Amino acid sequence: MEKVRNLRLLRERVDAARLSHNTVGFVPTMGAIHEGHLSLVHLARAECALVVVSIFVNPLQFGPGEDFQRYPRRPEQDALSLEQSGVDLLYMPDPRELYPSDFSTSVEVAGVSEGGEGSVRPAHFRGVATVVAKLFLQVLPDVAYFGRKDLQQVAVVRRMVRDLDFPIRLVVAETVREPDGLAMSSRNAYLAPFERQQASALPRSLFAARDLARRGERDPDVLEKLTQGELQKAGLAVDYVEVVDCTTMRRPGRVEPGVALTAAVRFGKTRLIDNVLLLEE
Repeated sequence: MEKVRNLRLLRERVDAARLSHNTVGFVPTMGAIHEGHLSLVHLARAECALVVVSIFVNPLQFGPGEDFQRYPRRPEQDALSLEQSGVDLLYMPDPRELYPSDFSTSVEVAGVSEGGEGSVRPAHFRGVATVVAKLFLQVLPDVAYFGRKDLQQVAVVRRMVRDLDFPIRLVVAETVREPDGLAMSSRNAYLAPFERQQASALPRSLFAARDLARRGERDPDVLEKLTQGELQKAGLAVDYVEVVDCTTMRRPGRVEPGVALTAAVRFGKTRLIDNVLLLEE
C-alpha cells in the first residue's frame, strides 16, 4: 500500500490505473478505522483493480462546540488495518491543499439535507457535500462505497451525484454491528463502559419497531412514539426519532418498502445515530 499526501501524486497513480483500463474504487473516511469501514474496503477490493481510501477529518462538517478537536485520530493503526485489507492507495490530504486560506466555495444539497441531522446540525451536510465533491474530483473513482448507517449522508451524496452528473456509481453497504447490535462507529470510542452498555438500547428500540412494522404496523406515528418511549425509558437523551423515505428523507404517510426509522441520541457530549429499514425491499 502506498501513502499519498498530495494531489499531484494521487492523480499520477490514478491516471496510471486508468491507462491500464483498471476500475478505480474509492472509500472516503475520517479515519478511526473499524470493521464497518473495512467491509466497504472488502467490497471495493472484490470489484475494483485499484482501491483508494481517504482519511481526512473534515472541519467543514463540524459545528461550533462539536467534537472536531477530539475526534479519534490514529493514522498508524489505521494504515496497518487498511494495508492488511488490501488497499492500494491511502490518501491523506494536506488540509492546506484541500482548503487553501482563501477557499470560498461550498456545495449545498437542499431538500434531503433538511430534517434529521440537518435540523440538529445546520451546516453539517454543506460540509459533507463540499468535501465529498472535492474528493470525488480528486480521485475520479468509477465506484464509491458508503455505509447505510449514515442514511441521510448517503441520500445527500446520491442526490449530489445525480444533480451534478458525477460519473460515479454509488454502492451502499449494510450497517455493520457489534454483537449487542450497536452500529459500529468511530464515536463509540468515546463511551464509558456504563454508557456503552446503555447505548445498546438504541438498536434494541429500533429493532423492536422494525419487528412491529413487519408484523403489520404501517403508521409512522405509532413507530416513532414507541421508539421514543423506549429510548427515554432507557435513560437516553433523544435528539430525534423519525420515519423517513430513504431517497427523499421526507416523512411518508405510511410505512412501505424503502422507508427507514432513524434516531439520534446523546450521552453527555457523545452523540450516536442509527437507523433500520422497516420492511424488506
